[in-house]
Amino acid sequence: MGTRRRRAHGGRLRRDRRAGAAPARDRGDGGAPRVAPRPAPPARRVTTLFALGSGSRGNAFGLATDDAALLVDAGFSARELARRADACGFPLARVTAIVLTHEHGDHSAGVARLARELGTPVFTNPRTWAALGDEVPAHCLAPLEAGQAATVGPFTIRAAPTSHDAVAPMAVLVEADGGARVGFAYDLGRPTVAVRALLRAATAVVLEANHDELLLRTSGYPPSVQDRIAGAGGHLSNRAAAELLRELAHPALAAVVLAHLSERCNSEAAARKTIEPALRRARFRGTLHVARQEAPLAPISCRPRAGAQLALRL
Repeated sequence: MGTRRRRAHGGRLRRDRRAGAAPARDRGDGGAPRVAPRPAPPARRVTTLFALGSGSRGNAFGLATDDAALLVDAGFSARELARRADACGFPLARVTAIVLTHEHGDHSAGVARLARELGTPVFTNPRTWAALGDEVPAHCLAPLEAGQAATVGPFTIRAAPTSHDAVAPMAVLVEADGGARVGFAYDLGRPTVAVRALLRAATAVVLEANHDELLLRTSGYPPSVQDRIAGAGGHLSNRAAAELLRELAHPALAAVVLAHLSERCNSEAAARKTIEPALRRARFRGTLHVARQEAPLAPISCRPRAGAQLALRL
């Protein structure tokens, strides 16, 4: 005759218990089965980006998880870096490694002393290391070649060559907790294919927007200096940065930080005027920040945007 049904209170139909179904073993006063609560999922660890300072007179960025930190470039004195870290809450004492993108002083000024004081490895290209001379103890070198990956604590670091007038400059992508993938690309005259590939799956990007092309031409710099800045071995313009960001934008991209703005040939207003429309056209829904030379920014979350899943394709 099939499964029989009987009327429940209120006129609704209630399904009879089928064979093999486990009966409710514990009922409360109201007769409803008690369901054991599911264990809470583990808290998702968060990676935070710190823009300690960026510009022609010094560059340094930090990443921090719950129990570790990483420094990308150290272009200020150790004392100044400590002051800036304290001002924005970056846990400098927890730094487990320093990544050095190239040897120029506005990126390397504090690396030797910090490496000695913190006892941390310095991940950089061996040619960059050689260009520093004997400033940094040899045992601190952690070679990082383009196309390679290195892991330290919760961080995995990947590198790609950039176009700049240094011995072996590189952009880096740091993978960390909570699905964060943070790309750093500054001091690059042209966005190479390798840099594009490195940054395409980033959940946060620190990208150079060095100069406004009109401000550069009217800066008073000699033509040779202007040519160097705008050339393939120089720095990325606002327009070039906008074009690259439009290409890199994807649903999981949570934050963009414009870096290395020239004090003479650019301004935050000029950079935003060029780059914000490009990001809007790309349907970017994250946050846009502009790193400052004189002071750090407030901490920036690198967590992928809610609901956006993106596989790393490197």
